[in-house]
Amino acid sequence: MAENLLRERRGHIEVVTINRPEVRNAIDYATSVEISDAFDELERDDEVWVVVLTGAGDKAFCAGMDLKAFTHGEIPEVPGMGFAGLCERSFSKPLIAAVNGAALAGGFEIVLACDLIVASQDARFGIPEVTLGLIAGAGGLIRLPKRIPRSKAWELALTGIPMDAQEAAALGLVNRVVPREDVLDEALVLAELIAKNAPLAVKLAKQVLLQAPELPEAQAWDINNELLDVARGSNDALEGAQAFTEKRLPKWTGR
Repeated sequence: MAENLLRERRGHIEVVTINRPEVRNAIDYATSVEISDAFDELERDDEVWVVVLTGAGDKAFCAGMDLKAFTHGEIPEVPGMGFAGLCERSFSKPLIAAVNGAALAGGFEIVLACDLIVASQDARFGIPEVTLGLIAGAGGLIRLPKRIPRSKAWELALTGIPMDAQEAAALGLVNRVVPREDVLDEALVLAELIAKNAPLAVKLAKQVLLQAPELPEAQAWDINNELLDVARGSNDALEGAQAFTEKRLPKWTGR
């Protein structure tokens, strides 16, 4: 039997592939547990600085919840981590979605749990749960209105009609749109650009980016300044300054 999840290390970048192409990478409980366990490991691994998440095959990134398993009583959630062991997780490292096809329902909600998105030209994004008597319960109704205009988020949620990659890019949701065969390579280019930087500084920047928009400006400045002090006091900050003055590439340690 094929593994539900594939992993590959490329330097400081980890590529994680949902490997259920026969069901368009739909998520059942076992796959949720595998993803959750993998991201637990990736969070702890100081040699992993960026993660790229994609789907196997040429049909879909992820079709969402495995409806056949759902009819048998399965709920593909991990306590505290949510759908796919990911959608309610607080993951400190940059996470890039390489969307190689349709990302619908829970599949789109997985994408929305990622920080950056590279999509194939034929990718589609949608939350059609209302057409099945459900609601998008894995963060789609929470995250989508924060990442695209409110009116479009409401349209997607209430009609269930998906949008294509070009519209998603025009709305600012998608960072890159490329031919299907180039999706993973383009996501890796983006990951490598991030991985050239100091990993602790990147993690701190992500923390500010996630928290500050949700707070009044005064509280946002408190978090910004607190984490700035952490960055300034790090070994990497000293290394960055020394490397700049010595006209050499820095040797980051993440400390």
